[in-house]
Amino acid sequence: MKPMGPIPPEFAAQQGALTVGGRRAAEWLAGRDGPVFVYDPAIMQARVARFRAAFAGVDLHYAIKANPFPPLLAAMAQWVDGFDVASSGELARVAGLGRPISFAGPGKRDAELTAAIRARVTINLESEGEAQRALAIAGALGITPRLAVRVNPDVELRGSGMKMGGRPSPFGIDADRVPALVRAILSAGADWRGFHIYAGSQALDAQAIVDTQGATVALAARLAEAAGAMPPLVNLGGGFGVPYFAGDRALDIDHVGAALAETLAERPAILGDSRFAIELGRWLVAEAGVYLARIVDRKESGGETFLILDGGLNHQLAASGNFGTVVRRNYPLALADAMGAEGTQTVSVVGPLCTPLDRLGDRVALPPARVGDAVAIFLAGAYGATASPSAFLGHDPAAEVMAEMIDPIARP
Repeated sequence: MKPMGPIPPEFAAQQGALTVGGRRAAEWLAGRDGPVFVYDPAIMQARVARFRAAFAGVDLHYAIKANPFPPLLAAMAQWVDGFDVASSGELARVAGLGRPISFAGPGKRDAELTAAIRARVTINLESEGEAQRALAIAGALGITPRLAVRVNPDVELRGSGMKMGGRPSPFGIDADRVPALVRAILSAGADWRGFHIYAGSQALDAQAIVDTQGATVALAARLAEAAGAMPPLVNLGGGFGVPYFAGDRALDIDHVGAALAETLAERPAILGDSRFAIELGRWLVAEAGVYLARIVDRKESGGETFLILDGGLNHQLAASGNFGTVVRRNYPLALADAMGAEGTQTVSVVGPLCTPLDRLGDRVALPPARVGDAVAIFLAGAYGATASPSAFLGHDPAAEVMAEMIDPIARP
């Protein structure tokens, strides 16, 4: 038997039949010929409220790559201060939602730069060449472009799942070349919007995030001094992780928030009038999503029991261990109608695909399960439907649904 990660607290306390957004799993699956992702906005609301309490005065941006489901974006537009996108397709999804947008990502095509400039979106420049193209396009359009500089920082986020700083990178511009680019942007008459500095993602070590944020603020001040200009906004990136695996513990954001408040209170004068933002994706939505699939077969092979679902890595690649992890470990999962019941049988939960990679639960302990029972895989709200190879082997994509909004909170 191998351990599973912790079920999110909103679901862990449930006994008997799993409910998501006030409805049983069986109701969400009823009438569907396949799996479904269910997203609970109440959990997202709670995450936003926790952020606001811990980071007073800091803007909150939603990185929509984590989950771009349109109803989810519409809900987020009520709560966050901005959206961060990484393609023209993502830009199109949030362009009409009435929030400021920033556009990051290497390899922006001319058509994407044109769309961003027309839409008055802040472009986070990833290279000097991209800056030259953006300025030329804006000049031809007769529009003053909004340009920020994405910095490849000289620090990395310790313990992060994906390190995006402190090394050669396709992301951002090496810190020592940033001041010259800022001066060139200002000389060209562009609307310089500040810095975007992202050092890593999926970190659960609060002190590591504290140290990285402190170094990031110091770096932004050094770059601003060298450029001779105050950045209107410093996007500190994010990196807030969620507990996917056995032994993981939830990030202490109160500690992070208190330390950042001290850092900002003592920031250098060049940043005195700068605003600061934190860009979050999975921390806001991962624990709010549940992937529900049915058992279509139960079989024995070589002394092992396999529960075969009607969906697998084609819908939920991350849970199979094939998205951003080196050593495969088990996401939390459960029988949807036996929450809290003792796991008396060791089984492997697999999908329907013709590949041994399609394993969603490797020798996990579950209560007795039968064909037709529903299995719930948790932490499915981020990097699920759109980060998985839904066309692989020709299976249908999973459905996505949003639970009803209950007592929505308004954006301050």
